[in-house]
Amino acid sequence: MDRIEEELNKLKQNNQLRTIPDIESKTDGKIVINGVEYINFASNDYLGLSTKEILRHEFLNKFDCLLSSASARLLTGSAPEYKELEKTVANIYGKESALIFNTGYQANLGVVSALCGKGDIVFSDKLNHASIIDGMKLSGGEFFRYRHLDYENLEKMLQTKRNNYKRAIIVSESVFSMDGDVADIDKLIELKKKYNCLLMIDEAHAFCAFGKTLAGVSYGKDVDIITATFGKAVGSFGAFCVSNEKTISYLINKARSFIFSTSIPPFNIAWSNWLLTEKRDYIEEQKQKLEHLTKAVHASLRLRGIQTSSVTHIIPLIIGGNEKTIKVSEQLRSMGYYIPAIRPPTVPEGTSRLRISLTADCRLEDFEEVLSVL
Repeated sequence: MDRIEEELNKLKQNNQLRTIPDIESKTDGKIVINGVEYINFASNDYLGLSTKEILRHEFLNKFDCLLSSASARLLTGSAPEYKELEKTVANIYGKESALIFNTGYQANLGVVSALCGKGDIVFSDKLNHASIIDGMKLSGGEFFRYRHLDYENLEKMLQTKRNNYKRAIIVSESVFSMDGDVADIDKLIELKKKYNCLLMIDEAHAFCAFGKTLAGVSYGKDVDIITATFGKAVGSFGAFCVSNEKTISYLINKARSFIFSTSIPPFNIAWSNWLLTEKRDYIEEQKQKLEHLTKAVHASLRLRGIQTSSVTHIIPLIIGGNEKTIKVSEQLRSMGYYIPAIRPPTVPEGTSRLRISLTADCRLEDFEEVLSVL
């Protein structure tokens, strides 16, 4: 038996083997897998934009864009659409400049690995996304992970380690992808100023879906570098980083995941920008629907005495063991609800869970039926 087979067997034994679902179609709040339609509680399309036919038809009747960039942007892979979208997201966050990456993973990987080099240090929340962790590993610098949302632990690290390095970066998600809790941005700003650090915030799960503006949690705050994605609440594809002009120019020249990647087709870029500009009122309406649903869901959880760390549209229902979590997920699926089991290494050992993603197309009564089963 070779090593690959051994590893696959080990994953099977630990109930951690993953397979790709055969998804045939998605409509508003629904998903069809192997000919069966389910109510979809697993989507990151938080505003339901990607499945709105009326939006798609209106866009297709108005735009005629290339379906491939055919190159990296530093060669022949750029077009006016990119600059327009970068200006749009920079304005949303009140920043000087922006740079589009192909995915959120590539954005975090490229930004962290470019900004942190030999003699530098990153202080990262323990539950930050794998893209941030991989960026730190590739950076050539050092990194330390502080306990999740534990800013006393972070400050102790800063007190003992900061002066041993040149550049220091504090990195945190705003809304955490698996727990739905929210970082204290004001406290992070206080610490970054006190210890002369840069502050980077990943707004992937907050952009257009959470907070008082479309900008998520960081708008108007002294955050140096912000990353976010078009692939979740915007219902599109790609990601971006916003910062000052100097930092963005540096990333254009140093972020390898940007330099060496064929860029996103102009078609997708135009779609993202059209939604964020001409359809901004519609986005605001869908965001308001999601906010009302989120409040109702959390009220329902409190009435049932169910405690959760979440205050957002991401609701983790932690079950514990892998096998039990899979069984509960399968039971719900037999009843018409699609909520896949989330297991290690995506989440820490012993915290396997059902991660419910609320979208603007979800219904409170469906959520309450799921709770009644649990």
